[in-house]
Amino acid sequence: MADLAGVNGTRKDFSVVGKPNLPGVLSWSQAAGVAKFGIDYVVPDMLEARFLRSPYANACIKSVDTAKARAIPGVVDILTWEDEDIRNLRSGGGFMGGPSQAFLDNIADQEGTEVGVIVVAENEDICEEALRALDVKWEVLPHVVDLRKGREPDAPVIRPTPPYAKAGGGGGFRTGGGDNPPKKGNVSYSNMSDGDVEAGFREADHIIEYDVNTAAFAGHIPNPTGSVAWWFDDAYHGGGKSLRVEGIPAWTEDSIADLHHIPPEKIFRESMFLGGRYCDWGNRKTQLITPLLAKRTGRPVRCVNNRYEMYDFNLNQRYVHMKVGFKSNGLITAIDDFSIADSGVRGSSSFGNTMDQTYGPYFTTRCGNVRQKMDIVDSNRGNMYVSGQHNPMSWDSLMVGLYLIAEKLGKDPIEIATLNLHGPESQIDPNPVPSYEACVAAVKKMMNWDWHPAGSRKLPDGRLHGASFRYNQCPRHSVSGYITKLELRNGLVHLPTKGPIIGHFGLECNAMVIAEELGLEYKDISIDFDDHEAYRPYGGGSDGSTASSWAMKECANILKKRILEAAIEEANNPPAPMGFGMMGGFGKKQATNPLKGLKPEDLDMKDGKVIVKADPEKGLPLAQAVQANLFATYSGRPPAAIWTQRGKALDVMNVATCEVAVDTETGEVEIIRFGVVADPGKILRRTSLESQIDQVMDFSAGCQLQEEFVYDQKTGVKLSTNMFEYKKVTMLDMPRVDMDLLETRGSNACYGGSGISHSLANTHLAIMAIHNAIGKWVESPATPEKVLKALGKA
Repeated sequence: MADLAGVNGTRKDFSVVGKPNLPGVLSWSQAAGVAKFGIDYVVPDMLEARFLRSPYANACIKSVDTAKARAIPGVVDILTWEDEDIRNLRSGGGFMGGPSQAFLDNIADQEGTEVGVIVVAENEDICEEALRALDVKWEVLPHVVDLRKGREPDAPVIRPTPPYAKAGGGGGFRTGGGDNPPKKGNVSYSNMSDGDVEAGFREADHIIEYDVNTAAFAGHIPNPTGSVAWWFDDAYHGGGKSLRVEGIPAWTEDSIADLHHIPPEKIFRESMFLGGRYCDWGNRKTQLITPLLAKRTGRPVRCVNNRYEMYDFNLNQRYVHMKVGFKSNGLITAIDDFSIADSGVRGSSSFGNTMDQTYGPYFTTRCGNVRQKMDIVDSNRGNMYVSGQHNPMSWDSLMVGLYLIAEKLGKDPIEIATLNLHGPESQIDPNPVPSYEACVAAVKKMMNWDWHPAGSRKLPDGRLHGASFRYNQCPRHSVSGYITKLELRNGLVHLPTKGPIIGHFGLECNAMVIAEELGLEYKDISIDFDDHEAYRPYGGGSDGSTASSWAMKECANILKKRILEAAIEEANNPPAPMGFGMMGGFGKKQATNPLKGLKPEDLDMKDGKVIVKADPEKGLPLAQAVQANLFATYSGRPPAAIWTQRGKALDVMNVATCEVAVDTETGEVEIIRFGVVADPGKILRRTSLESQIDQVMDFSAGCQLQEEFVYDQKTGVKLSTNMFEYKKVTMLDMPRVDMDLLETRGSNACYGGSGISHSLANTHLAIMAIHNAIGKWVESPATPEKVLKALGKA
């Protein structure tokens, strides 16, 4: 499916789009240290604020005496959950986040969470001293950090009254279907069923059962989350003071406006820099509370999480038990998925549980008999903001199954995957998917693919060799609409935006598309940052960029039409000269305009000029052809992505492989290389796409080999992983990633593009390769100790 709905969607020649190494518009400021993030803002007379943090996994504050804390010199204000100002605040989870709930109460359902009290003081040290001086009477409550124990009938119920009406516990929205029983104990239920699963098993020649257990893991947000806010007199935006707040992304402005009942036009921010995140659209309390504290104290207030306080989940714990029926040739006839998923603490997103049932991998196969049952268990393990797509839609639960079918039948897993993948149009479409076929051919060549059974190949150094394969769709966000605007001013095209800068270079992609459509160079597009502009380049990484660029392409062509109309108008009715440099300057005879007497449809734009189509040598530089200031606007979005059809239709795809070497004496696992062939449809900014793939494969290696949350079962307190003590790997430790990027133009966003999104992220590609090496399953993270234990040597 090409980009047929948009203007120039099938363009063949590109001079700007797809170029590598075009610099980020603000890369210089980040590299030079000029860029200011939220924590960098220190303003005169600024106060600091700190929340009380719970030392318990699950507890309730029965009472708190603040008298000693208030008496400490330098303490300016103390609020508790009982203060009216706090009770009037209600907080959602942010853009695509969790449901509305009390902003701060006396319940702490995970260790380290904000609870009960906020202290405002002259500096952080005084805040900490005041927090230590609080006389807090705690009631320690039963906790759940082991999901399997938490769903047992006699488990302590940690949330007796469900705070949300819908199944999914902590979920922000529910996508599961079917008839779901009411919540029981700690467990909510989400069940879906398609076809006749029991008939599918009767049809099968073989049935396998296996477990796919995914450990929770977190990503490193390099910039501490928080904000600084102050109020100021504003002569231009109505009565009352306006708010300046720094350290927040554009979407948090909406939450602050709603939370504090402030008209959006009275909220101002200078900084557009947020710092890298992995699909984390959540708002932290430190980002939302400062306007209230600044209003109460009459001074600027900063509140920032430290690195102990920002280790939120990218993906919650999940236990999946799979039962799969298949024919003797490997064709799957029935899929039965029973999952135990972590609901997370209050306010967690359901993106990582119930949404998996809707957008999982099963319907990319020819099997129409699919049953999915999910027990979603309330826990005190931690918070997953948005969106937990590191292993999008539990994709590897199917990939492991394809590997096991191949192992049982003595076949190559690529052969089994190809047999089961349905055609482009539907699950009964017998035709191959062109994008998938191209990706498979390319990855086989890249990897010199030569499949072998588990445990059968040794490397020259004596280590065992293993390999694995997976596929996925190349999805695209199509939920966001875009409000775009472009301006031609003094010969330069301006793209105004409110940001934010989050490291995905979406605005650069937008500028490249605008330059392509207007026949300009990348440097001819000025990206203008203004927090009161409407345009936001939402949608994450490469997939969001192709969606936002589709809307920007439409806007660019509206501007182009107006430029060509203005060029003819000015050629036939020349405006007064603007000064020296314009066709000779004052007092000189004006040169004949080569566009005079033509029509707009006779013109085009190329190489920075307005040219005559019939004779491209004739034309004028844009600044000479048009002196008028022109605007163009467009609001809309590209057509719905094929991804929204739940895998029942397919367009562009990607494949990935992993090669490992396992030392059976030490248990050490080395990822020799990842191999990735991706077809995002059309590449907009190659450097961004390559970097996103490198990053996601590094992330995947980390979650499978190194990262682990360990809890004290008696107290529920985390014993591992915080930003100070966790020793992160360096660039020298990262595995090699070989990649080949295809452009079939097979999707329907900008120029037939789609994206990568999180689709290459995985939790079991290396784990499958380890099994292929040693013939034993090792749960992630596959540490040397676990490998040796699987081999019976520990």
